[in-house]
Amino acid sequence: MKYNTRNIGIIAHVDAGKTTLTERLLYYTGMIHKIGNVDEGNTTMDKDIQEKNRGITISSAAISTQWKKDENVFNINIIDTPGHIDFAVEVERSLRVLDSVVAVFCASSGVQPQTENVWFQAEKHGISKICFINKMDRIGADFFAVLNEIKTKLNAVPLALQIPMGSEDSFEGVIDLIKQKALYWMDENGETIIEKEIPELYNAEAHEWRIKLMETLAESDEQFFEYFLDSETKISEEMITEAIKRACQSRNSVPVLCGSAFKNKGVQPLLDAIVGYLPSPDQLPSVIGKDAKIEETVELERNEEEMFSGLVFKVVIDKHMGKLSMLRIYSGSIQSGDTVQNVRTGESFRISRILQMQSNKTITVEEGKAGDIVALTGIKDAKTGDSLSGLEQAVLLESITIPAPVIRVSIEPKTNADEKSFGLVLAKIQEEDPSLVVERDRQTGETLLSGLGELHLEVTLEKIRLNHGIEINQGKPKVSYKEILTETRTHREKLVKQNGGSGQFADITFEIGPRNDDGIGLEFINQIKGGVIPNEFIPSVEKGFREAMENGALQGYPLESMKVTLLDGSTHSNDSHAQDFEMAARDGFREIGKSCKPKLMEPIMKVEIQTIEDYTGAVTADINKRRGIIISIDEKSGRKI
Repeated sequence: MKYNTRNIGIIAHVDAGKTTLTERLLYYTGMIHKIGNVDEGNTTMDKDIQEKNRGITISSAAISTQWKKDENVFNINIIDTPGHIDFAVEVERSLRVLDSVVAVFCASSGVQPQTENVWFQAEKHGISKICFINKMDRIGADFFAVLNEIKTKLNAVPLALQIPMGSEDSFEGVIDLIKQKALYWMDENGETIIEKEIPELYNAEAHEWRIKLMETLAESDEQFFEYFLDSETKISEEMITEAIKRACQSRNSVPVLCGSAFKNKGVQPLLDAIVGYLPSPDQLPSVIGKDAKIEETVELERNEEEMFSGLVFKVVIDKHMGKLSMLRIYSGSIQSGDTVQNVRTGESFRISRILQMQSNKTITVEEGKAGDIVALTGIKDAKTGDSLSGLEQAVLLESITIPAPVIRVSIEPKTNADEKSFGLVLAKIQEEDPSLVVERDRQTGETLLSGLGELHLEVTLEKIRLNHGIEINQGKPKVSYKEILTETRTHREKLVKQNGGSGQFADITFEIGPRNDDGIGLEFINQIKGGVIPNEFIPSVEKGFREAMENGALQGYPLESMKVTLLDGSTHSNDSHAQDFEMAARDGFREIGKSCKPKLMEPIMKVEIQTIEDYTGAVTADINKRRGIIISIDEKSGRKI
């Protein structure tokens, strides 16, 4: 077992400096020997031509590196995630397989809308966090204001391990509150760190924040609380660091550091914090899965001796190596040539190669062990969210939640010559990005592409053009509305087609209406008694209603949710078949759906707008014109938010 592995993600709002920070992490760990720049399009993690051109991260990228601390060498697997809401699926599937994250904040913008989204996504997965307040050299930088926003907006307990010396143009370094030393970065690339006594100007502030650090630790850590109360105990650096480690791994609080990645200040202490405070895989609870055959809970220890289990969190189609299945190994180990099974399909596959990802490059390795993040070749039918297991037992792990699309466009190739390859390309793109949905409009025959936003669709279509040489005509974006029923009705639907030969017969009485809970999808309740409808026909009734939900009764949009209770019915000994009951359910929904007072639902988004005071009135009027609801108007650094 690798006790020295850290699997971390870099999360933030767009333009907080994630990729710039990751570039410095790779430089100081020796993975790269020249620092790239986002504006110049030569950073290690932004490998795609669109990422280089747009200056944003579009697809999550994985890389492995090492950091040495106190004579120990630590393996760090890093996944840099997008900061734009349109690429939320990249964040979700990365967080599902990570053990911890570094949340990056802009020192002048603070906690922004997407910061909140990704933070609470991480909370959902129960992973530890470290905060890095970046861009301390930027105009309007305010470390203490961001620290307060982490507390108030993210409901977190921040542990300031450092405070800055100056800000904006006067930012010169940080004060380490644990060592009680001032740190300065002397050369252009920030490789030389000078440790000095705290300047007299900052002595009182540093003492105050060190006391706050220890008080916060004492509030949540019983062991440290005893040290803190005992006046005879001299609190050592080790006592503080061990308490921070416990607080971080229990998620009672979050360590906070600061710096300027672009100016090469503050990155090495962040690396020390990553390996010092964040958990290694073996320090996490056992993996919980289900036996796919008997559906019993299975508990797996996170070590190499356990049987193999892993989760495919991403599929990449490489033009040289074909399909790569990105895999987090939770238990056991695998080697090239081993045979594993895809729990979803039940099929077995031989692993051709095991690769370690280095952004857009790969390194072949002989084996993968518990805690590793690797890529496999040879797993032909793998999809995002698939569980892989050894042959001795099929263990189904918790899958990955894919966000529902909110917008769609009609698309077609500009030339008939591209028609055949167009369909194949769309299938490949869906494999790589499961948040994209391709479907055929039944009424118009158009091909519809749905995604998580206009930028998401724009990037996808540009990818088709750049990577596959297919020019595309597209219609205007259409909002993906949904429908919901608001009233309950009871209805009897009878299907009778008898003409002397093999006929059709199905008779169902059901209650249909809105769900009583906040769930989505179909809630189907079977109250048939006495076998008036045989058990083998019940799933067909449910299937019919589930299919009917794809086209609502109001305007044909999918239903968000619905509750159906099957009350009564009858069959014919010769003429009743499963498909008859499926058809009766669909026909029954179409017949009674409008009587249930359906209503249209539209996607809503939480947006934060920053503007100078002169434009506040115009912005407010525009929001009201678009039927927006203003929750609050605040002021920060002279701007209205």
